[in-house]
Amino acid sequence: MQIEVDRDLCEANAVCCGLAPAVFSLDDDEVLVIRQPEATVDSQIDIDRVAKAVDRCPKNALKIVG
Repeated sequence: MQIEVDRDLCEANAVCCGLAPAVFSLDDDEVLVIRQPEATVDSQIDIDRVAKAVDRCPKNALKIVG
């Protein structure tokens, strides 16, 4: 699974950061950073939390590919 952000849509509302802080964060300029753009079963990322973060993005700027 790969996580992508549409930079034209993202407003850095940080909803995703609150739901999956191991994967999403904001940099010093308040630009979204995807710390771990690829998640596998072995990566110990809570895939359910990432999916919830993608689903709850207020601007629909996030998507899961693959």
